[in-house]
Amino acid sequence: MKESAMDLSFYKNRKILVTGHTGFKGSWMCRALMNAGADVIGYALEPPTQPNLFEISGLADRMVSIIGDIRDYEKLYRVFEECRPEIVIHMAAQPIVRESYKNPRYTYETNVMGTVNVLECIRLTDSVRSFVNVTTDKVYLNREWRWGYRENEELNGYDPYSNSKSCSELATDSYARSFLADREIAVTTARAGNVIGGGDFAADRIIPDCIRAAVKGEEIIVRNPHSTRPYQHVLEPVAAYLMIAQRQYEDRALAGSYNVGPDDENCLTTGEVVTLFCRSWNEKSKSDIHWVDRNDGGPHEANFLKLDCTKIKTTFGWRPRWGMETAIEKVIEWTNCYTAGGDVGACMDKQIGEYLQ
Repeated sequence: MKESAMDLSFYKNRKILVTGHTGFKGSWMCRALMNAGADVIGYALEPPTQPNLFEISGLADRMVSIIGDIRDYEKLYRVFEECRPEIVIHMAAQPIVRESYKNPRYTYETNVMGTVNVLECIRLTDSVRSFVNVTTDKVYLNREWRWGYRENEELNGYDPYSNSKSCSELATDSYARSFLADREIAVTTARAGNVIGGGDFAADRIIPDCIRAAVKGEEIIVRNPHSTRPYQHVLEPVAAYLMIAQRQYEDRALAGSYNVGPDDENCLTTGEVVTLFCRSWNEKSKSDIHWVDRNDGGPHEANFLKLDCTKIKTTFGWRPRWGMETAIEKVIEWTNCYTAGGDVGACMDKQIGEYLQ
């Protein structure tokens, strides 16, 4: 199938509710939607890091930003009642594996009951026509095999984060079949791989760790260089979510579950990703940053994880656009803009435009 054009004009003047909008991924999502002329309402906790992309890119001044906990059903429902969105993209989550070992109860409350709260609000709001629940590639029972997981594989994540996202998938499927199908609301769960991009300041994520060390001129410490992950630039899944939300709005038969990940040649080990980062950083800054293997004996994480994205490719004609070398170059471009005191919002707009071309 021919690749679909990345035309976001569908979103002009449409009312879109994005949960988790103050996060790294949510900020890129909202920027793309606002550039398309959408009426964006965000519901999330305060930005999770300092600094954070949401504030430094000026998003708060351009959209309706409601600070609230996804576990607070009453407040969330009032937002649905008042805003009456047509499309809901659910991204609010506790997204860190290591944090889920420290705070498993909070992780389940947020990732499972938070999703149930969103689904219940959708059930009771007659304006919603399309819903995308953003989960993760880690929802699958990981068998450490060498081929990609398909959408019909068993859902049973190991750690509390991954498992809570598996539960979120099951709750979404139950609501879709029990309530939302009769209302003709299109429902999809989207399972994306690891994302990188400018403005990610999170702890325990490899590219932010690389940037923090490189800016200080320190060696980069890598916990598990041999683990394979489906790394991709953040705009890959953001564009895929928006494509799915639109297409299922227009044709509810397209709703379902979709993997969103890179082609096989970009399913790299963490060590390979960091090597690409060091090479690109050193070329641009004339420095000599390098990385070291230093396993800290942390909690269990999968060693090999890859997605089979045949379904989204054959259904929509979707294809990844940026390989890892390009993705890392875009991260470094954004970082150089930020560290030089430049207009990071304009840099985001430039990269969004380049991706959509």
